[in-house]
Amino acid sequence: MTQNERFPSLTLETAPAAARDILRASAQQFGFVPAPVARGAQAPAVLSHLLAGLRAFEHTSLTELERETLALTVAYEQGCTYCMALHSLLLSRAPANGELLEALRAGSALKDARLEALRGFVREVLLERGHVSEQGWQRFEQAGFTPAQALEVVLGVGAYVLSTLLNIVTDAPVDPAFASFAWRRPSAA
Repeated sequence: MTQNERFPSLTLETAPAAARDILRASAQQFGFVPAPVARGAQAPAVLSHLLAGLRAFEHTSLTELERETLALTVAYEQGCTYCMALHSLLLSRAPANGELLEALRAGSALKDARLEALRGFVREVLLERGHVSEQGWQRFEQAGFTPAQALEVVLGVGAYVLSTLLNIVTDAPVDPAFASFAWRRPSAA
């Protein structure tokens, strides 16, 4: 059995009743139901929890650019092609973000010292399972981030880990609206 068979894209007509409002809201927001939402609708509680986490993260003190840096860092490390495409589109809306976007899609160091400190902290939270090195803490704090923002990073990492895992487990295809930002992990040099 394939992931397409395990996780078919559900619609308003085929989704469990508890997921229908989520599908409606996603269709309103995007103009279509994104593949991860359509596939995740099989488990309304999971989808509801995921979206609540993402909404909570949007209301942190981190700027939109910092939140997108976190989202793309987690997506890169998790190898989530869907999140890489979606968040690349979002970041690309400001032409000034071109160099930043290119570096995040390549998994490279960022020229902006504050964003690079954030990227490094996110990577350590994710890859070291919360055991951030003293050097990582120092870079993060010297860049002007606070202990409260460290916890906001934990919220963002948690929400995006859940998102990336849902996308990967369900093998959610990149929707046509994001296809111009399709991504593959760069080969190691």
